[in-house]
Amino acid sequence: MSAFMGEVIGTMILVLLGCGVCAGVTLAKSKSKDSGWIVVTVGWGIAVAMGGYAVGSISGAHLNPALTIALACIGKFPWSAVGGYIVAQMIGAIIGATLVWLAYLAHWGETENKAAKLGVFSTAPAIKNTPANLITEIIGTFVLVLGGLCIGSNQLAPGLSSLLWGILVLAIGLSLGGPTGYAINPARDLGPRIAHAILPIAGKGDSDWQYAWIPVVGPIIGGVLGGFFFITFFGA
Repeated sequence: MSAFMGEVIGTMILVLLGCGVCAGVTLAKSKSKDSGWIVVTVGWGIAVAMGGYAVGSISGAHLNPALTIALACIGKFPWSAVGGYIVAQMIGAIIGATLVWLAYLAHWGETENKAAKLGVFSTAPAIKNTPANLITEIIGTFVLVLGGLCIGSNQLAPGLSSLLWGILVLAIGLSLGGPTGYAINPARDLGPRIAHAILPIAGKGDSDWQYAWIPVVGPIIGGVLGGFFFITFFGA
């Protein structure tokens, strides 16, 4: 399997399980309705770990344009491969979101809240404040990339890295996810947002494109800062 297909499949798994847990917690008449933020954050952590286990040996399991760009900026990934990885991640995210729509097909029409339906696919701030929302996404992705690079700098038992990445994402969600829903990944937010826009979701509203740039730009800035912080202070 090529690295391109690895990123497609890995990101598809990440989004299918991650947006899937959001659907279960949010949509009307789901058996896991209203099970809460802990369930969402644990679900996303497991989603990241499973995506990593699936394709880590094939593509390195970036599954996130912010990570891919950060690694290229610090010389740990070739710039010539960045575009292909990002395209693959976006395709995988759209496929994953489409599968979530199909898995919960009977529940969209039963759910009246249009914002809740969009929240299955993409993030939204608890308080709309552009500078604050952007800062939150920068900080969250800074921690993601810095923490991930620190994980990689340790000698680990085979297979442990993906689990630790999942725990890292769980920690970010619990500690920093409240203000914006912690996109920390442009593909995770933009891909499903595109799917929301184009899929025939029963009773959906708009896709909130006015906000959509923040979970793209913020994670890229934060990821690059996290990468440079790592090589500056850890020298690796």
